[in-house]
Amino acid sequence: MVRGLLRGVGSGLVPAALVTVALTGCSSEEASDRPLPQASAKGASKVDGKADGKADGKRDAPVAAAKGGTVGGPGSPCALPVSFDLAADWKPKADTMDKQFGLTKQGPVTLVCEIDAKPAGNIGFLRVWTGGRAGDDPRKALEAFVAGEAKSRDKVAYAQIKAGEYAATEVTYLNTNEFLDAPKKERALALTTPKGVVVVHLGGLDTAEHEAMLPAYELAKKSVRRA
Repeated sequence: MVRGLLRGVGSGLVPAALVTVALTGCSSEEASDRPLPQASAKGASKVDGKADGKADGKRDAPVAAAKGGTVGGPGSPCALPVSFDLAADWKPKADTMDKQFGLTKQGPVTLVCEIDAKPAGNIGFLRVWTGGRAGDDPRKALEAFVAGEAKSRDKVAYAQIKAGEYAATEVTYLNTNEFLDAPKKERALALTTPKGVVVVHLGGLDTAEHEAMLPAYELAKKSVRRA
């Protein structure tokens, strides 16, 4: 498979007629009864949870990358309710995709920013989605996001976490879309701000790319703050 990214393989971001083209993209997934292991410097982490695949649990986090930039604040390419740090050479860009077909909306949130890992040597994106209202439950918003973003999925596990100064919900899962060469890991977090819900999603071309980009995701997660 060509190692290029078009948004939306298995994620509902392109129409069905474009599926053949979208085989090089990144994406998203149904919960099962086992938690999804996470890569870290110490190996696979443990998730304590119930057997329904939607239980809360604690995870060992990979080491965060060093700061190379910031997104979301004044002068940023993406206007966001929050700001967070970026790993070196990750490039943010406001989403400009035509929204007339509803291709950039999943659950209550809409895609507003893509942060490209390609200049840093990886094939994948951090994608930021916003929507909903102040006071919305981030867990429910994240469940709705995953249901739309990842229609075929396995090993879904949710956890209550801290994302910078915010209480948040995080999900890990295995994208099992039939058009992928193999199932691949993905994850996302959701938090609620006075301006609504923010979802940060990390995909990747495959599981190896996803795990290589985890330090950048962890940097974003630990540095979330009000914009």
